[in-house]
Amino acid sequence: MTQWTPDQPIVRIRDVHKSFGPVEVLKGISLDVMKGEVICIIGPSGSGKSTLIRCINALNDIQQGSIQVEGQEVHVDHLDKLALRRKVGMVFQQYNLFPHKTALQNVMMAPVKVLKENKAEVETRARALLKKVRLEGKEDRYPGELSGGQQQRVAIARSLAMRPDVMLFDEVTAALDPETVKEVLVTIKDLAAEGMTCILVTHEMGFAREVADHVYFTDKGVIVEHGAPAEFFANPRDPRTQNFLSQVL
Repeated sequence: MTQWTPDQPIVRIRDVHKSFGPVEVLKGISLDVMKGEVICIIGPSGSGKSTLIRCINALNDIQQGSIQVEGQEVHVDHLDKLALRRKVGMVFQQYNLFPHKTALQNVMMAPVKVLKENKAEVETRARALLKKVRLEGKEDRYPGELSGGQQQRVAIARSLAMRPDVMLFDEVTAALDPETVKEVLVTIKDLAAEGMTCILVTHEMGFAREVADHVYFTDKGVIVEHGAPAEFFANPRDPRTQNFLSQVL
């Protein structure tokens, strides 16, 4: 493996095919993500968006093609999945918090239990992360005592506790009430402003327009069109993109 340098894509996807049984969900996807970029993937339900980002951190396997993170091939037999998931954090639509653990304990759990890091140091970091996601004062609350938006921000802090280089967000606002969507998007926006590489599957077109460096539109397992947000939203070229945007904007 050649040494990865920041002038190369931090995530490099080439001709990726993925099937579930007889159904081909990804049909030759290729894209590059540079360090510090914010990439938004949009498209109708069932177009392969979530499957694609789950392939990036090896939650899904692939049948053909290549995915590299910092030069490391993801889909190889000898992959160290823990090492990969330290580099690539992921936040899901469902928060998946431990209900019997406080917000602080949820954030601390992986660095202490999995990485065997010093508990006192992890706690200091976890408190700082909860402050970063605007949850100062909620450290001792249990998930059931928090709103959906607050739980999702705990989930973001939990992912950041592993100090990843790339963050994947899979429709993280889809299960939230409209009034709590904004607080989660503001948190992601802050991360992007600090230079975190972010790949988002999202239905939030205003967010994609405002924050993304690049927008990809997928349909039926292929990338139909992509571009910088200003051009993408103002002048979509493909009829499928035009039709989709006419329904969601």
